[in-house]
Amino acid sequence: MKEFELKYGCNPNQKPAKIYMHDGSDLPIEILSGRPGYINFLDAFNSWQLVKELKDALGLPAVTSFKHVSPTSAAVGIVLPEKLKKACFVDDIEGLDDSLLACAYARARGTDRMCSFGDWVALSDVCDVTTAKMIKREVSDGIIAPGYEPEALEILKTKRNGNYNIVKIDPDYVPDPQEHKQVFGITFEQGRNNFKINRELLSNVVTDKKTLPEEAVRDLIVALITLKYTQSNSVCYAVDGQAIGVGAGQQSRIHCTRLAGSKADTWFLRQADKVLSLPFRKDIGRPDRDNVIDGYINQNEEDVTADGVWQKYFTEQPKPFTREEQKAYLATVDGVSLGSDAFFPFYDNIERAHRSGVKYIAEPGGSIRDDLVIDCCNRYGISMAFTGMRLFHH
Repeated sequence: MKEFELKYGCNPNQKPAKIYMHDGSDLPIEILSGRPGYINFLDAFNSWQLVKELKDALGLPAVTSFKHVSPTSAAVGIVLPEKLKKACFVDDIEGLDDSLLACAYARARGTDRMCSFGDWVALSDVCDVTTAKMIKREVSDGIIAPGYEPEALEILKTKRNGNYNIVKIDPDYVPDPQEHKQVFGITFEQGRNNFKINRELLSNVVTDKKTLPEEAVRDLIVALITLKYTQSNSVCYAVDGQAIGVGAGQQSRIHCTRLAGSKADTWFLRQADKVLSLPFRKDIGRPDRDNVIDGYINQNEEDVTADGVWQKYFTEQPKPFTREEQKAYLATVDGVSLGSDAFFPFYDNIERAHRSGVKYIAEPGGSIRDDLVIDCCNRYGISMAFTGMRLFHH
């Protein structure tokens, strides 16, 4: 296939639209179902790079969930503890522990379920039946993978009345080292960001505490590769082989750190017994449960425990999850890793990260206030590595 005509570009008025190879060669993809759109393909090709790099760096199956050209999360295949299975709504999946790819999907899709609503999924490995069964019951726009088991493909083809977008990519495809794009009729050219993120990148630990356990190295690599394909500015919290809070596209870095930190806090709080035991009505669907849980934790627009409201969602009135209870729960969190796509200009980022249990940080360094950032890390016993490499993505 030399080119693929799209229904339209970013918006319905942007026609005509298509994807093609500038050298006239075949596209490195097959469309097995559906008709992906312009933004779908932006998500597909960015997300595929992310999971391919994660798999190459850590040797584990990797999955990411994308929305509007940024990951909501990314994860590698590690078996989930029971409470996390329940928080991710996958405690009923038979054979989950037997498929590390399915475990990676459960983690990535379950991290920020509200933001993953209508997502694009990327798998580093051939899609198996267990993974396909989980994808089938979530609201999703499409998937890209290097292949699909026959039964898994048939399961996915039943989504969206047979119109689910399924893309197969050639895993051996290597893009041109120079890339181009146009803005306002002007062509930009640059070398692709082929920078390798690996353990050696974390060797320059600049804080008093020099320890970086293997788990922290893994999590920092997950965070940094996630950031490489996240709209800048961006900050990522990670633990247990998955990104648990991504703060993307903010002009101020502290806003990235706050946003990502609040998402990480919500991820932890969703595993609290008080949340896991919420008495949902059986007729409440998965997306509605996501919204109600977020409201219960973050006390948003609607008080879901209030008289006249709780009856819409629960079989009995739950007690509120108070700020004091949440603060006490989060005080037990420890061992979280944090990556930043550029240096921290002020130490307030470290103060905020500490509140979410961060003990390990990787950032480029190079701020005129690096000494103040390092001092703040030392005060909290945080190990921080300077990578010397910025990871902006636009």
